[in-house]
Amino acid sequence: MIRYIRRAAALCLLLLVALLVNAARVQLFEADELDANPANRRTTIARYDQPRGNILVGERAVTGNKETGEQLSFERTYLHGPLYAPVTGYASQTYGTTLIEHAEDGILSGTASLLAPLPFWNEFTRGRQPGGNVVTTVKESMQRAAYAGLSGRRGAVAALEPSTGKILALVSTPSYDPERLSGTGSAVTEAWTRLNASKSLPMLNRAIRQTYPPGSAFKIVTAAAALDARVVTEPDAPTDTPSPYVLPNTRTVLPDEARGCEKASLADAIRVSCNTVMAHLGVEVGLAGMVETAGHFGFNDSGLRIPSGVARSNFDTDMSEDQLALSSIGQFNTTATPLQMAMVAAAVANGGDLRYPYLVDRVTTGSGDTVRQQGPRSYARAMSPSTAVQLQRMMVDVVENGTGSNAAIDGVTVGGKTGTAQHGVDNSGLPYAWFISWAQPRDSGRPAVAVAVVVEDAAAERADISGGGSAAPIARAVMEAALEG
Repeated sequence: MIRYIRRAAALCLLLLVALLVNAARVQLFEADELDANPANRRTTIARYDQPRGNILVGERAVTGNKETGEQLSFERTYLHGPLYAPVTGYASQTYGTTLIEHAEDGILSGTASLLAPLPFWNEFTRGRQPGGNVVTTVKESMQRAAYAGLSGRRGAVAALEPSTGKILALVSTPSYDPERLSGTGSAVTEAWTRLNASKSLPMLNRAIRQTYPPGSAFKIVTAAAALDARVVTEPDAPTDTPSPYVLPNTRTVLPDEARGCEKASLADAIRVSCNTVMAHLGVEVGLAGMVETAGHFGFNDSGLRIPSGVARSNFDTDMSEDQLALSSIGQFNTTATPLQMAMVAAAVANGGDLRYPYLVDRVTTGSGDTVRQQGPRSYARAMSPSTAVQLQRMMVDVVENGTGSNAAIDGVTVGGKTGTAQHGVDNSGLPYAWFISWAQPRDSGRPAVAVAVVVEDAAAERADISGGGSAAPIARAVMEAALEG
């Protein structure tokens, strides 16, 4: 009898060992797969079982949390949601996360190892810490100035601090309230459906995710290429460009909207925005030189993150000479995000040194201790310092004596460039109005801000003055807010 009891006990022990081995196998090798299984609600319940960390503008949180009294205990709230939606994105129990809410989700949700008291603590305990906070580089007064300036029109504003790369404003309109997507239920589903069906695309972040033909604002890049390549050695000397200009190897005639472009100098071509001169200079620089210079400004970079991903701005790398001519004035296949064009202005203002743009200044624990700090870093040498100085002078001339007079600020050195981009079949659509600019107090040794503004379908004639009329006043308001300190 005892022998049978021993055998039964051995079998039970063997079964127990097998259960322990299987449990260890599941925990070590299958845990991630089970966590990711859509049918597993445990992870979702745990995710919303504690308040999410906050996103801050200055010292003020622009996000929050509210208790739901339901299985998913906490739901995201937003202060001035439409104003900051292009910065924060949304954190939805139904539709996931976007923008900073997504890029910094580990910090905000408390799962990031940076927040743990010891290395690998979260991995061993499979737990989480209280949600950390994300402090942005955005300046509230500038964000509000840009938002008010657009007045709900389709468009975007991006503003940078040229010497550091800090993003001081990032606005896209029309906007939306991310809090409407925070929870679950029919109201959230209806809001999602309505927002995605809207023809105005309020959930599209036009500042970093939409590219536009930059039109004449791109002429700053072409001018930098011409000066660095020594195609132009004296900006005030006449060129040999006729007006109108016949595109190379074609019978297509490129006209000028502005007057005085016949054999105009580079400086005059920038001031009044001559298509012919800039197209011709792009051809003289050549495809390789134009591609290289555009790349130094950030074009063709698919990996730019701020920390959210930024759409790739395009300058074709394989073109005929007539296509290169059009690309050199911001047409053909040349496209850019507003952030990219703010980078162009920032590079000029900062003496040719383009800083990498960033939106997150630092991340902290829930109690405020900094665990990661973002500092300035160089993106590229976009042009030589001497070229930057010459372009600064030309951009100031645009504001003081040319098409950008609406951006002038008393007692401040302001440089700018207007642009009107044609689009649609046979350029039948109303043009996009662009203005890029920078501002520097006259008693300061460095620029305070660089701004890019685009207004879609601006109600203006197809001339570069429309950028000065529709977009320049918005840029001025944003620059004034930056200068207020």
